[in-house]
Parts: sequence; structure tokens; C-alpha cells
Amino acid sequence: MLNILEKHAKFLAILWLLFISVLFFLPGSALPKAGWLDAIYFDKWVHCGFFALLVFLWRFYFPRELRYNWWLLLLALCYAFGVEVIQYYFIPNRSFDLFDVMADMTGAFAGIWFWTRRYIKK
Repeated sequence: MLNILEKHAKFLAILWLLFISVLFFLPGSALPKAGWLDAIYFDKWVHCGFFALLVFLWRFYFPRELRYNWWLLLLALCYAFGVEVIQYYFIPNRSFDLFDVMADMTGAFAGIWFWTRRYIKK
């Protein structure tokens, strides 16, 4: 399974980036009304999961040196801010939410942490 993931990680990372971008750029009217999900901050958990998987997959593309973790986290931060800015200015019924960016970065750190724990030889 690991070899398959490593061989196809770049393709999967691009697919995942496209998929979550489509979801991030849906108009607010296309999203379900949360109701009780607001009480458990479901939106933030989704952001966290999206970015954890995104960064985990993209980490395979870079060399195994740990210094690339910081570059990937910087790219994730730029993407997170970019998504929020685009939502604010261009997507109807969407807004800029700094807590989404914080959830995105929590997920990005989780993706790096999991990749490091799983794939770096001690």
C-alpha cells in the first residue's frame, strides 16, 4: 500500500487540491444549513481534515529532508488565506473567517506530523 501511495501521491495531491478547491468556492447558498453541527464546530473539523490530507499527500512530492516541511506549511498558509480572500470578494454568501485559516493550519501541521511520524526513519 505504501508503494502505491508514494507512486501516486502527486496525482492524488492534485486531485485532492482540485476537489477541495471546488468545495471551498461553492456559493454559500449551495452549502447545507448546519443547525446542530454549528455546536460542534463541524466546519472547522472539515477544514482541518481537508488540509491534513492535502499536506500529507503533497509531502510525498518533496524530498524527505525535514526542511521542506516549513516550505509546505508556508504554501498551505498562503492557500488558506487565498481561499478566504477569494470567498470574501468573489463568492456569494461566503465570508473571510480567520478561524477557518487557523483550522486549516492545524490540519496542515497534523498532516506534517503524521507524515513525519510514519515516513521518517529514526
